[in-house]
Amino acid sequence: MISRAKSGTVRDTDSRELKFQALADELRRGILAGTWAAGAKLPTEAQLSAETGVSLTTVRRAFDELVQEGIVARRQGAGSFVSERPVARRRTRLRVGVLLPDTQLYYPRVLKGIEETLSAQNVGLQLSTYNYESEREDASIDFLIDSGVDGLILVPTLSGIADPQQRVRDLAALNLPVVLLERSLTDMGPGDRTEHVCSDHQGGAYDAVRHLVGLGHRRVGLLIRSHTPTEPAIVAGYERCAKDLGFAPLVLPAQKEDWESGAAEQLLAQLRDAGITAALVFGDREATFLEAAARRAGVRIPEDLALVSYDDELADLAEVPLTAVAPAKHRMGKMAAEILLRRLAEGDDCPIHQVRLRPRLVIRESCGAKRQPAQHEEE
Repeated sequence: MISRAKSGTVRDTDSRELKFQALADELRRGILAGTWAAGAKLPTEAQLSAETGVSLTTVRRAFDELVQEGIVARRQGAGSFVSERPVARRRTRLRVGVLLPDTQLYYPRVLKGIEETLSAQNVGLQLSTYNYESEREDASIDFLIDSGVDGLILVPTLSGIADPQQRVRDLAALNLPVVLLERSLTDMGPGDRTEHVCSDHQGGAYDAVRHLVGLGHRRVGLLIRSHTPTEPAIVAGYERCAKDLGFAPLVLPAQKEDWESGAAEQLLAQLRDAGITAALVFGDREATFLEAAARRAGVRIPEDLALVSYDDELADLAEVPLTAVAPAKHRMGKMAAEILLRRLAEGDDCPIHQVRLRPRLVIRESCGAKRQPAQHEEE
């Protein structure tokens, strides 16, 4: 079960609130938790600036907010002190907590969609990350809850754990509305009652393979980065398309470390030995490795081997720009925020939303098809 937050958790989390608000929140929690007793002198503005790395102006604004709330009192020439009767902060707007594995590559556009939607409704945002470290995940959720959020948008770990259903039950027991992002209990079918917004990765893989077959390739291989939450859906979509279009599938898995230690050459050789002339590669980075291995081996892209990558984060930067499956990340973030706000407004009268967004295929040089005009993600 998820425990309550411990003191100091805030230092292991990332915040996208204004810096002065984040600092005011930390000081407020410390005061209300008894870290500084009523009448106690608080650290000076210079001390807090040095300790937190924020400017003196930011520290001063944080203190100003606490003074306005009656939690802190300033004494001329003496410093800032906890009021004799500190009161809890009275918020005038909603706040939403967001848990992400990290803020790199895949998630910045998701987060932008969330931020824009919440900001348009004057709703605050508190962000926490756990860097794919399961031991930090619960502490990060606890931090969000203790910061006083009204609802949660979560990207939790559901793959590679003993009991994903129990994990979801634990999250549902938090007594806050929860919307899952890019996570759902796919094996439960109609038994899954989570509220979620996910990419249809099966559909994205299916469309990529169908496109390559439509270009005349009789067999298409799949090179997959294994042990990721997205892997099962991509494999399922690829294998279903192979069955529907009548060719024998070839799935070549490799872990992230394998790709970094020269697996691209071996995988390329396996593709060529099997007579594969086109491949879907998860993800962009791995497809770039494969392109480089092909160049060293004298294999031309796309003439000898057509490629489609999955994710479209770095695909256009490859030596031969990569056709790519592009999940609707910004739209996904917007929809998750919209659903949570609707749940907060309507309560149990709001129907459960379970949304799957099918990625689109962005055509570039690596597949040999005519390149499409540049498009921005549909948002």
